[in-house]
Amino acid sequence: MWNVKKFNELSTQELYDLMYLRVKTFVVEQERIYQEVDENDLNSIHIFKYQNDHIVAYARIFPEDGHITFGRVVTAKESRGTGLGSELVKKILEVINDEYPDQEIVIEAQTYVEKFYKKFGFQSRGQEFLFNHTPHIKMFKN
Repeated sequence: MWNVKKFNELSTQELYDLMYLRVKTFVVEQERIYQEVDENDLNSIHIFKYQNDHIVAYARIFPEDGHITFGRVVTAKESRGTGLGSELVKKILEVINDEYPDQEIVIEAQTYVEKFYKKFGFQSRGQEFLFNHTPHIKMFKN
């Protein structure tokens, strides 16, 4: 079952679990040093799924500069290749449609997952750029 919560609805344990997965993946596994927890967390809708008392998939959604964005999309290493990432993106798009209907979605995707997002109707625009020492591409969906 997917959990969909605003920041102030998260339990202390849920907050710890999602931060643990994010730091484990984006900072430790990807060997990047950056401010992983940021002010966007406070204004986000957090989507996550537990299996065996651990969060196995997570993302956050928030409004930004006249559009909607989402990020910190992650599947736990041991759950990759199971289709959970596709399930998560479908859930993200469902929540955006419910909470922010008819708004453009703009994301900054790590370049290596560009083809993955294209399967969901996203289109790339512009040149690849570095964000937190990792190649990214801007992608759009109406």
